[in-house]
Amino acid sequence: MLKKALSAIAIATLALTAQAADVLKVGATAVPHAEILNHIKPALKAQGIDLQIKEFSDYVQPNAAVEDKQLDVNFFQHQPYLDSYNKDRKTSLVAVPNGKVHVEPFGGYSQKIKNVKDLKDGATIAIPNDPSNGGRALILLAKQGLIELKDPKSLTPTPLDVAKNPKKLKFKELEAPLLPRALGDVDLALINTNYAIEAKLNPTKDALFIEGADSPYTNIVVSRQDRANDPNIAKLMNALHTPDVKKFIVEKYKGAVVPAF
Repeated sequence: MLKKALSAIAIATLALTAQAADVLKVGATAVPHAEILNHIKPALKAQGIDLQIKEFSDYVQPNAAVEDKQLDVNFFQHQPYLDSYNKDRKTSLVAVPNGKVHVEPFGGYSQKIKNVKDLKDGATIAIPNDPSNGGRALILLAKQGLIELKDPKSLTPTPLDVAKNPKKLKFKELEAPLLPRALGDVDLALINTNYAIEAKLNPTKDALFIEGADSPYTNIVVSRQDRANDPNIAKLMNALHTPDVKKFIVEKYKGAVVPAF
C-alpha cells in the first residue's frame, strides 16, 4: 500500500511539473487586449496551456517585463512603437511570427467643439508623448488639413517637424493613459482607442475624426528573440487567429477595434 501511495504522489508531482512548464505569461493593456486574451483562455487551457495575464496601464513596463524575462510575451503595441522602443532602450524585442491581431483606429476627441472646422486659432491639442503615437497623432491632424509636415512619409514626426500651422495650434504632449482625463483642459485630444474605450468613449460615435481600417498601426504580439518561435507562443497566435476571435472583436467593439487577420 505504501509503495502504491508513493507512486501516486510521484505521478501527481510529475503532472504538476508538466502543468507548470506550460504556463504562458503575457502582459497586456486592459482594453481590448486583456479582454481578447481572456476570451481565448479556455481554448488554450484545452491545449494544456495556462495563460496568465498581467494587466498594465502604460506602454513601457510591458516591454521591460518581457526583456527582463518576467513575461513571455506582451500584447499592446504596434510595430512603429516597438521600433521606437527598441531604438531608445537599446533592446531587440520582436514581433512573433504571424503576430498581427487587430487595428485600433486612432481618433480625435473634444468636449468643446462638435466639428473639427470649429477649432479656433491658437487651440491646444493634446497628443501622446511617445514618438510613434505622437507622430501618429500629427499624421492624422495633417490628414484633416490642420497642419502640414516636413516629411509626409515619416511615421514618427514631432511638433518640430510641423512645416505649416495656419491656426497656430499649440501641442501639449502627455502620457497616453492621461489623454482622456485631459479632455476638459484642451480643445482637442488625439487618443489611442484602448484608452478611449476605457474612458467610456465610443470611437465610432464620439471621435470627431478617426483613422481608416487601412491604418498601418496593427497591434502585434511581442517577445524576446530567443522565444519568438516557442511552440506555446505559436499556439497562442493560432488561438488569436480563429473565426471565433474575429467574431468576438467585431461584435464587442463594433468598429472601434478591427481584426487584422
